[in-house]
Amino acid sequence: MGTATRQREWKGLALLLLASAQFVIILDAGIVNIAMPSLGTELGFQPEGLAWVTNAYTVMFGGLLLLGGRIADLTSPRRVFMVGMGVLAVASLVGGFAPSAGWLIAARAGQGLGAALISPSALALVMTTFAAGSERNRALGVFMSMSGLGGACGFLFGGVLTQWFGWPAVFFVNVPVAVLAIALAPRLLGETRNAAGSRAFDTAGAVSVTAGLALLVYTIVSAGSAGWASAQTLGLGAVAIGLLVAFTVIESRHPQPLVPLTIFRNRTLSGANVVAILLTMSVYPFFFFLTLYLQQVRGFTPFEAGIGQLPVALAMTVTAAGLASTLVTRFGPATVLGGGLLLVAAGLGLMTRITAEGSYWVEVAGPCVLIGVGAGCTFVAVTVAATASARASESGLAAGLINTTQQFGGAIGLAVLVAIASTAGMQVDASGPELLPGYRAALFAGAVFAMIGAVLTAVVLRGGRAKGAAPGEGAAQDAPAERG
Repeated sequence: MGTATRQREWKGLALLLLASAQFVIILDAGIVNIAMPSLGTELGFQPEGLAWVTNAYTVMFGGLLLLGGRIADLTSPRRVFMVGMGVLAVASLVGGFAPSAGWLIAARAGQGLGAALISPSALALVMTTFAAGSERNRALGVFMSMSGLGGACGFLFGGVLTQWFGWPAVFFVNVPVAVLAIALAPRLLGETRNAAGSRAFDTAGAVSVTAGLALLVYTIVSAGSAGWASAQTLGLGAVAIGLLVAFTVIESRHPQPLVPLTIFRNRTLSGANVVAILLTMSVYPFFFFLTLYLQQVRGFTPFEAGIGQLPVALAMTVTAAGLASTLVTRFGPATVLGGGLLLVAAGLGLMTRITAEGSYWVEVAGPCVLIGVGAGCTFVAVTVAATASARASESGLAAGLINTTQQFGGAIGLAVLVAIASTAGMQVDASGPELLPGYRAALFAGAVFAMIGAVLTAVVLRGGRAKGAAPGEGAAQDAPAERG
């Protein structure tokens, strides 16, 4: 067997491992949703406390992503990946054996911490393992396709595991996956060394940005119950913004900053992160409303609702794994990103015509395919745009940035669209067709966010048929990853 063949096989197995990790992270974000009624009853959750089974994961994941990416840059993405998997395994065991509501919420926070270490380090490893251009774009396509597949499988697996084995199974399923990943990582994943040879750490910057981001996520996700104009929301929001302002001051003065502010001089990277917020504001909440619509209006069981989401999940997965990377290589990320956002907007617009008894295939499946194809294109394109020009020594930071903005976009989008839906008629005690005006209003707002993203893409990211990295830029400039 030739060296080239062995190299391709090694890269293929490495991508399989990294993509599986991304799948598990996205899976964990939703797999507990269907199990919540069961675990809520058994562990004695209060209704308002049950929401924190989801929010604890979101707060830790979104708040620590940037820190996780920078730690990967300053140490080793492979080691951070393995530590994250270890944290995920331990937290999942704690969750499965949780004797009370408090223990379960703490376990979900631990899972979020593990995900914040795994996600940017895994993406950084993709960037340093695969050469800039078509090879990296294909790898990113496979990697990002796991987001759609993981999102859909979260509902499917959650329903099956809860029904057949009980709610603890949604936690225990992570353990063997994490243990296997830790065992395989030294064999399959390359080791990258800090090129500058410096391991100085910006403690003040790390504390301020982590506290600021985590508090901002907490403020957003709790605003629905506390009220957007409440003293809690306004007070915590002001503190969060103050911490983030302090962070920028610290970064401008620190000799080894956590986030070199010069990275934002890259127009493509900065623009891609802004567009990513609008993208996830439209796409992430869609899955939430689709689940509620199928169950509360159409009368689907949880398992049937998971099956009902397969059109969007499969379209997104297939597109991201194949078509999107080819299009990005040929036309550049900006063109594909703008076109994908228009498809998402069109699909969400068509979904505003949903009824209680119309054809599922016409009203739901058809628009879902459009949204899935559009989302598959956009997530690959925005990731390429946001990371392609980053050096290998900053690949973890770039990965952490794009992941952070996507998490914040999703959190903000869900909070805003739920508020819009509630104003338009989605009340807690409503059911069946009474919910439709609220769902339609939320879907329309999501379409508007996607359209704004498409316009911003045309204005900020125009030009250039980048195939992974501009000449003279990118991770390829730095020392490649070494196996071992």
